[in-house]
Amino acid sequence: MIYMRKVKTIDNITKKGLTDLGEGYEIVDDITQAEGIIIRSSSMHEMTLPQGIAAIARAGAGFNNIPIERFARQGVVVFNTPGANSNAVKELMVCLFMMASRDVLGGIKWCRDHEEDPDAYVHAEAAKKAFVGQEIKGRTVGVIGLGNVGSKVANALVDLGMKVYGYDPYIAVKDAWQLSREVVRLDDLNDLCARSEYVTVHVPSEPDTWGLIGKQQIDAMPDGVKLFNYSRETLIDEDAVDAALRSGKIKQFFTDFCTPKVLRMPNTVVTPHAGAGTAEAEENCATMAVAQLKDYLENGNITNSVNYPAVHMGVCRDAGRIAALHANIPNMIGQLTAALAAQGVNITRMANESLGDNAYTLFDLGEPATEATVEALKAIPGMYRVRVVK
Repeated sequence: MIYMRKVKTIDNITKKGLTDLGEGYEIVDDITQAEGIIIRSSSMHEMTLPQGIAAIARAGAGFNNIPIERFARQGVVVFNTPGANSNAVKELMVCLFMMASRDVLGGIKWCRDHEEDPDAYVHAEAAKKAFVGQEIKGRTVGVIGLGNVGSKVANALVDLGMKVYGYDPYIAVKDAWQLSREVVRLDDLNDLCARSEYVTVHVPSEPDTWGLIGKQQIDAMPDGVKLFNYSRETLIDEDAVDAALRSGKIKQFFTDFCTPKVLRMPNTVVTPHAGAGTAEAEENCATMAVAQLKDYLENGNITNSVNYPAVHMGVCRDAGRIAALHANIPNMIGQLTAALAAQGVNITRMANESLGDNAYTLFDLGEPATEATVEALKAIPGMYRVRVVK
């Protein structure tokens, strides 16, 4: 008899991505029956999770709709899918740079406004002078954040002939390798702003990045700068951007976040959180979320979690595997191994990693875990959850 794992989906997840669940999985409507959740954008902040939920896979990069620390204390691993939609965002950014340089929207509006004019074709020859723009080749751009999206945007703008400056004090090795050698790395954010006729932001929303672009950074920018935010709304000091738009310091602002303040800003192009809005990106995110969720439920391996560290031990080839999700505190490993030894359990392999206040320990055992073994581990202070991986 096949053991059926039950998964609850929240929001519309693409059909193609969900077919990868494969044999041994069942999609259920009742969350109390589920072991895992796949979600897109619905808020979980007011949600109380059933005890049986072990993991949540977010089909997308952002995770501000999920209370990741509260769920971590419940021993629930939260995954996201960084990079799965990065090409979609990159392509839209290229489109927006063209729109920022040529008054495409203004020209389109003029044509629509004159649809009843029988001489519109003639009048357009004079009117088009009002929509003259500039080529982006040779212009300077500052790319803030050189991760999955930012590195692709920077490379694309290099290919379009722009002089690209990049700022990212925490750039990952894999992203650094992918970055064009033509991108000039700068160590000071204000210096990047001062050199850039265009500025685009591609960093995650975290407490230390909230309001990253504020009055000080805007003051450093040249007059008439064009600003783009297709990352998260919290990265921009809206009051400072609004004032700069009204004074002309910022010529135009492009953003994917239609907050009440933004919708009232002048010279602003707003899209409805559509940066990753392609069928391919949705499929990539769903497929990646499913793969990560399955690997955790089946093997206890963690990839791309936002509240627990990455740990990989492949497929268990011994008698049993136990996963311990716990606080990152001193002597936890000693207590874990002592509890297993007291139960007469032999550890054949183990891995332990931490992420902030949370830690994860995976054990392969020489004999199957008994209920008494599990209860002994659960009794250790600071333990959030103990899973028998099967």
